Amino acid sequence: MNSELLAKWDKCLEIIRDNVPETTFDTWFANIRPVKYEDKTLTIQVKSIFVYEFLEGNFVGLLRSTLFKVMGEGTKLMYSILADKENDVNVELEPEAKQSLPEEAVVDNWDSKLIGRYTFDNFVEGVSNRLSRSVAMSVADKPGRAFNPLFIYGPSGVGKTHLINAIGCKIQELHPELHVLYVSAHLFQVQYTESILQKNFNSFMKFYQDVDVLIIDDIQEFAGLQKTQNAFFHIFNHLHLNGKQLIMTSDRSPMQLKGMEERLITRFKWGMSAEMEKPDLELRKNILRNKTHRDGLKFPEEVITYIAEHVNASVRDLEGIVVSIMAHSTITNVDVDMALARKIVGDFSDFEKPVITIDDIINKVADYYGVDVKSLNTRSRKREVVQVRQVAMYLAKKYLDLSTSKIGQYVGGRDHATVLHACKAVTNLAETDKQFRSELSEIEMLLQSA
Repeated sequence: MNSELLAKWDKCLEIIRDNVPETTFDTWFANIRPVKYEDKTLTIQVKSIFVYEFLEGNFVGLLRSTLFKVMGEGTKLMYSILADKENDVNVELEPEAKQSLPEEAVVDNWDSKLIGRYTFDNFVEGVSNRLSRSVAMSVADKPGRAFNPLFIYGPSGVGKTHLINAIGCKIQELHPELHVLYVSAHLFQVQYTESILQKNFNSFMKFYQDVDVLIIDDIQEFAGLQKTQNAFFHIFNHLHLNGKQLIMTSDRSPMQLKGMEERLITRFKWGMSAEMEKPDLELRKNILRNKTHRDGLKFPEEVITYIAEHVNASVRDLEGIVVSIMAHSTITNVDVDMALARKIVGDFSDFEKPVITIDDIINKVADYYGVDVKSLNTRSRKREVVQVRQVAMYLAKKYLDLSTSKIGQYVGGRDHATVLHACKAVTNLAETDKQFRSELSEIEMLLQSA
C-alpha cells in the first residue's frame, strides 16, 4: 500500500481522535483502513454495512471536514465494505445523500422537515400497530379526504414518529405538488413565541395556513400553553375548513389529555383516533429481523428470540440493543452469539429505569394517602387533599422534565406560583419532620419500583 496514503490517513485519524471520545474512536475508527486514493476520491474499508451506515449517520461531517483538511478541498469519500469474509469480496458504496429529495419532487424549494429514513417499507407491521398502519396508508393515498384529522396515540417508543413520517414521505411521493410539513409540538411552540417577540405573528400564521399536510408530533406538549393552543386552534380550523390534512401524535388519547382546551380536544376527535400499543413478542422478533437484515448484520435466530423475550419496553430499546451488541462485537472482533447477547441485555436490564409519568406520580401519592384522585381537581382546602397536591407537585418537579406551569395544569389546574410554593413547603417539611421524610421516601420507592 502507498506509504504516503497511509501517512495521510494517520493524520486524519489523529484529528478524528481529538474530536471524539476514546471509546468512540476505538469502536468506529481505529479499524478503518485506506484502500486507495484516485481522482480526488479516498476509498476506506469498513467491516460491514452496519459500520458504514453508523458512520454516515453520525460522523459523515467530521470525516468530510477531516479529509478536506488533510487531503485537500473537494476530496470525495468512498466506502469499501467486506461483504464476504471467506472469499474476500468487497462492495463499494458512495456516501448517502441525507434526507434530500430529487429536484423534480421539490415544490417551490419547500422544506418538509420529514425524516426521510422513516418509510412504510421499513415499518414492521404487527397486531399492535396494524390498524394505525392501515389508516396511515389511507391518509397517504387520499390526504384531506380520508380520516381528517388523524390522531395517533400510544406510549413512547412504539413507532408513532416513524409512522407519521412514513405518511408524509408517501404523500410527497404520490402527491409531489402538496406542501407537507413535519414539526414537533415543542418546535411549533418555540416558533410561535419567537413570532410574538419579533412582531411577525401574521407571517407565522400565513406560513402554517399555506401548508397542505400538517404533521405535529407530541401534541401533549401544548398542555398549559393557552396562547400557543389558541394559535394552533385557528390554524387547525383554517386547514380543516380548506380540506387540508392534519396528523397528530400524543402519548395519550384525546380524552386523556390534560391542560388542553376543550374546543381543541373536540376537534381532535372529529376524525380518526388510532392507538399504537407496545409490540408483542412476534412483532419484536420481526422488528429485530428487519433491523439486522437492513443493516447487513447476521444475528443467529436464538439471539433474536432471546432479545425479543427479554427486552419488551419499546422499539427504540430493541434497536438500541442491536447497536450495543454490534459495537461490542466490533470492539472485541467476535461473532454475535448468545454469550454476547446475554451480557448486553443483562447490562441493559441493570441500568434500565422505569419510565415515570405525571399520572403515575398523582395516582401513587393519592393512593398512598388514601385520597380520591378526583378531589385534586376541586378547590378543596382539606389538609389531606392539599398535602397530596403539594407532594405530587414536588415529585413531578423532581422526576419529570416539565415546566411548573404544566405541572400545575396536571395537578389540580393550579398556576406556576402554587407549584413553586408547594415544592418549597414539601422541602421545608421534609427537613424538619422525620415522619414526613420517611413517607416521602416510601412514595419515591414505590414510584421507582413500579
